[in-house]
Amino acid sequence: MSVDRREELPAITVGSVARDLRDGRVGDVMDVRPGRVWLRPLGGGREWDAKPDDVRPLTAHEQLRARLAAANARSRRALP
Repeated sequence: MSVDRREELPAITVGSVARDLRDGRVGDVMDVRPGRVWLRPLGGGREWDAKPDDVRPLTAHEQLRARLAAANARSRRALP
């Protein structure tokens, strides 16, 4: 009996997490319009836009890894 561990990719919707395939950046989807997707880095910062064909939603496992990496990066920054 074989177990298929592949996760189905969710849709790109506001609030989801996606990867910009052009440069590998990961961000929260802030807006989706015909022909454009706006993303913001998980740790905060300036939004950027991409064509929908250049963006891939992350699986639940990938989202967890990306959010954990962003939280770890925030914890390493010096507090004001």
